[in-house]
Amino acid sequence: MIGVFAGTAQRGDAADLAGVLGSDAVVPDGPIRPAVHRLWDRLDALVLFLDAGTAVRLIAPLLRDKRTDPAVVCVDAGFAVALAGAADDLAWRVADALNRTAVVTTGPSIDSVLDELVEQLDATADGDVAACAAAIESGEKVVLRNPLSFPLPALSANVVSAGEDAAWVIVIDDRAAAPKDNVLRIVPRTLVVGVGSTRGASATSVGAALAELDAQGGLDLRAIKAFATVDVKADEPGIVDAVEDWGFWHGDTADLITFSAEELNAVGVPNPSSVVRNSLGTASVAEAAALCGARQVAHGAPVELAAEKFKRDNVTVAAARVLPRGRLALVGLGPGGAEQRTPRAEAEIRRAAVVVGTPEAVHAVAALLRPGTQTRADGAPELAEGGAAVAHVAFGTGPTLDNPVEADVVVVPGVWER
Repeated sequence: MIGVFAGTAQRGDAADLAGVLGSDAVVPDGPIRPAVHRLWDRLDALVLFLDAGTAVRLIAPLLRDKRTDPAVVCVDAGFAVALAGAADDLAWRVADALNRTAVVTTGPSIDSVLDELVEQLDATADGDVAACAAAIESGEKVVLRNPLSFPLPALSANVVSAGEDAAWVIVIDDRAAAPKDNVLRIVPRTLVVGVGSTRGASATSVGAALAELDAQGGLDLRAIKAFATVDVKADEPGIVDAVEDWGFWHGDTADLITFSAEELNAVGVPNPSSVVRNSLGTASVAEAAALCGARQVAHGAPVELAAEKFKRDNVTVAAARVLPRGRLALVGLGPGGAEQRTPRAEAEIRRAAVVVGTPEAVHAVAALLRPGTQTRADGAPELAEGGAAVAHVAFGTGPTLDNPVEADVVVVPGVWER
């Protein structure tokens, strides 16, 4: 259905346009704003006899996802402007019918599923994101490799886990690899690097040791989330400066976390040192600090030693990895209307591969679901513990858990009217 909205002065033009657009075009009665809000979820397209600024302010709170939003065209002076959704064809039709000039807005997207994925994983993208996203949207075969099993949102059917002759390959991993044509690497920040050094070691020496994590450990240094060391090294200039240098060259920041020798000595490591124990009171700094730091930033997720210690120029480094696990978002929908949902709730629903809830709750968010999203009536905790990205939706403030869940749990409460 196409809604043609106009004030009193332009209702005649609106009625004439509706006649040209066909039997599925209607001219709703009453003021424009409440009519648009009332019919938004039922419309395939809208034509607004409003200036562009007013039209943008009117529809902005209603926009959810470019894949599901209705096409919106505004008739402003001598122009028919495509504002939102797949509106270019409609803008041309309106322009022809009203003898206006069409203003179409086809151009590169800034919110492709890949851009969202990079943001969700707190990752760095290495490769042409726009070209890869265009290949996905055009239906070309794209292979996605996810060796660490990150929980991902629903993706198009042409994005597959294996195969030959793919237009693009996407690799989600924290391990280093040489750049290749038509390969997009997404590098999540999963690593905590433990650092130990003798007193007076330079930042250059620490940086050279870090480079060994790439050269010998096979890790991508863009995946570093934090650094860690023993507390007596917290003000070691070489370590502090090297951490700052890493942030400068990578356009990011990373914390330097410190632990007492007693805390580090309690951690089992594969390469303990009696020399370090006699000097600092712990058998390991680099490996133990990496593991302690990873556990601190993991918030309950499992960790592993990704690279055992490397020693160079009186500096020792090691890296621990925070392993991904399933994600469970407990999402409150409020009273149920689209305009009463929070932006965070809608973002979590789009992020899910599986949406769980009553038939009524799932139906209320159907317009937000990506193609390929599964829906279930129950079993949200089990699905998340199995590694999936799950959104459990319910009206009101949202669902709750009866028991702990071995997954990353986020709570997005809904607004409830009393």
